[in-house]
Amino acid sequence: MILFRDQPLYSSSLESIQSRIAQACSISGRQACDVTLLAVSKRQPVDAIKALHKLGLTEFGESYAGEGAEKIELLADSHLTWHFIGPLQSNKTGIVAKHYDWMQSLDRPKIAQRLDRQRPATMAPLNVLIQVNIDAEAQKSGLLPEQLEAFAETVAVLPAVVLRGLMAIPRTGKPEKLQRQSFAAMRLLYEQLQAGHKGIDTLSMGMSDDLEAAIIEGSTMIRVGTALFGPRPAPAE
Repeated sequence: MILFRDQPLYSSSLESIQSRIAQACSISGRQACDVTLLAVSKRQPVDAIKALHKLGLTEFGESYAGEGAEKIELLADSHLTWHFIGPLQSNKTGIVAKHYDWMQSLDRPKIAQRLDRQRPATMAPLNVLIQVNIDAEAQKSGLLPEQLEAFAETVAVLPAVVLRGLMAIPRTGKPEKLQRQSFAAMRLLYEQLQAGHKGIDTLSMGMSDDLEAAIIEGSTMIRVGTALFGPRPAPAE
């Protein structure tokens, strides 16, 4: 049986994250409202999402297309905004195209083209972010920086998707100085993308352990999971 955290615990977790956001924004001369908090709800129960929504959160991220689609349907009346943030196999693109508002981990032309074809005409274009492998980690998804512009040109002409910016997951466990170097490199790529394409307004980078460094270097969206929800329940056997 899953035991849900009570409302005061969620409230305390959210206040802690909001305080960290505000402090990082103060350091960098920004307003806290300039940074969107995306609650990473993968493997979290619907009741937990409802609890955070009651506290004011409206943006939620899922890494498993089917699991997320079920939650989206169950919570349709809540009018939440849903982001797909994990690796996407080509046989799951239809799920993302038909259910989600954002796709943050785009890094292959084939996936972009399938999302474009499968997005229902009755829905607004799918917002997409290109994932950049900023630290060139062999095991990690994402484009290398030198591949970005050519891929952006490919995405920009697709009618049923709209390019909004970049996403990155830099190498974890680095000292803050090195964290900031990776995030600063992402900010530069983001500014270059803005210079060449209209509508670029989202730089998604920073998680529980490095959100301060990300915000100081220009992140407009941070992705936080366990620091909000607590530990993820184990997958069902």
